[in-house]
Amino acid sequence: MLSFFLLFIAIGVHAQNAGNAISANNEVRDTAMKKDLIDIAKTLFNIKGRPRTKPGEKKVFFSLLPIGANVPGGGRALITSTSAGFYLGERETTNISNITFTPYWNLKSRFGLPLRSNLWLNGNEWVVQGDTRFLYYPQNTWGIGSGVEENKILVNYKYIRFYQNALKRIEPYLYAGLGYNLDYFINVRGEAPGLADFSGYPIGTATGENSFTSGVSLNLLYDTRNNSINPLPGAYLNIVLRENPGFLGSKTNWQSLYVDARKYISLNTKPHQQNTLAFWSYLWTGLNNNIPYLNLPSIGWDPNNKSGRGVDQNRYRGKGLFYVESEYRRDITDNGLFGFVVFANATSVTEQNNKFKKLHPAVGTGLRIKFNKTSNTNIAIDYGVSQGYKGFAVNLGEAF
Repeated sequence: MLSFFLLFIAIGVHAQNAGNAISANNEVRDTAMKKDLIDIAKTLFNIKGRPRTKPGEKKVFFSLLPIGANVPGGGRALITSTSAGFYLGERETTNISNITFTPYWNLKSRFGLPLRSNLWLNGNEWVVQGDTRFLYYPQNTWGIGSGVEENKILVNYKYIRFYQNALKRIEPYLYAGLGYNLDYFINVRGEAPGLADFSGYPIGTATGENSFTSGVSLNLLYDTRNNSINPLPGAYLNIVLRENPGFLGSKTNWQSLYVDARKYISLNTKPHQQNTLAFWSYLWTGLNNNIPYLNLPSIGWDPNNKSGRGVDQNRYRGKGLFYVESEYRRDITDNGLFGFVVFANATSVTEQNNKFKKLHPAVGTGLRIKFNKTSNTNIAIDYGVSQGYKGFAVNLGEAF
């Protein structure tokens, strides 16, 4: 099994060079003292790296992870997560861009093809964000609000998503722009007694219904990080106001607001060591009463599907959702090959009366294995627990 896994690692070996790496201020620094799984693959398979390139030369840093893992709705699937980090401009003035592709298949009828991108153009003058998905996504739902753990039904549907945003820099670290957002839920079907009767929610829940939303968004971004794969100390604020008018094809007119804030604090006493406190909070709320059920804010359905570790995805759904999480990140070995995290989060959603009443906590810990030291990409293996749920999650890159 180990040799099979390392064979996949070897695919990305020639994309890495120990002389080029990302530092906190976008300067190129030496990582010769650091180790990652690509270094181990080189040693085991006696692979010789290519000669050093000139500092600042554009390169692509791949990470590839084939795993078997649980998927929403129950069961297991084969997941292949591929991440590519690269520069679209001079490193001294341009953040690293990244694209992730994480297809999954359970060898039967459940599959997903999600592709996400975060592209920083030369000099960070523009940032272009993309999120495209085609999913066959049966998933449990507990209705509106906190629900009861044992009271759930499985909902089947196909889902197409196409989100694209383009933001222009207006001040250092501050960006503003527009986006287009399309959600298409096809043939929505819930187990008996049916989604409409179970949830008591009338919009987007009829058996066999297609729920289509097409809208535009106003986006405001403040981001002092230079690596979204594994954020270094800095801050992040993202505000998205979405409008879905009927003339763009939406079955109902509705609006939503998403506000996402993050802060990373370095506790380092040694240079180039991971010792960080990270904080994340977001508020996601509908601004009127015409939102289709599957578009309502729901835990684990944030833009990157990373919130709610230790909570079953989709467990809490409502017109409004508030989320907060903190995490401590620390290297175990001086060479950065192994690290660990501990985290805690809490979720609150509005109940049937549209009021926040309950707070739902979760806690967990995780192992970090450095896959690619050049792009600072970790394999993240997390275990979280909450009331009525516990489970593992495996990803390339940090949760936030």
